[in-house]
Amino acid sequence: MRGAAAVLAVSALLLAACSRDEPPAEPAPTPEPVVETAPALDPVTGFKMTGDWELVRANCTSCHSAKLVTQQRGSAQQWLTMIRWMQKKQNLWAFDPDTEGRIIAYLAEHYPPSDAQRRAALAADLMPPNPYSAEN
Repeated sequence: MRGAAAVLAVSALLLAACSRDEPPAEPAPTPEPVVETAPALDPVTGFKMTGDWELVRANCTSCHSAKLVTQQRGSAQQWLTMIRWMQKKQNLWAFDPDTEGRIIAYLAEHYPPSDAQRRAALAADLMPPNPYSAEN
C-alpha cells in the first residue's frame, strides 16, 4: 500500500506543478530570411560585377558595345554559337579553352534565355517581300 501512496503523492505534485499559471515558453526565434541582393552593375558597361565580369568586359567590349551583350540572352550553347559565328564572320580571335569556358559560364548565368526578351520569329508567309531577292 505504501507504494500506491507514493505514486499518488508524486501524481499530486505533478498535477499541482502543471496547473500553476506560468507564462508560456518563449517561441524559438525565427531565423532572418536570406535576402539575395543583385550584384552591382559596372557603371561603364552595365555588366553585373560578379564572377568573371572583368574577363567578359576585356574580351567583348574590344569589338563592340557592352549594350550589345547585355541585350542578348542565351544558354551556354547559344552563347558558344554566337562566339563561333563572331570567330567565323567577324574575325574574333580564338580563346584558350579555359577563357572561353569562363566567358560562356558568366554570360549563361547572368544573361540566360528569357521569354520576355525576344519575340518569336515571324512565319515566312508573314514577312514582307525582300527587295533584294532575285525571286522578286
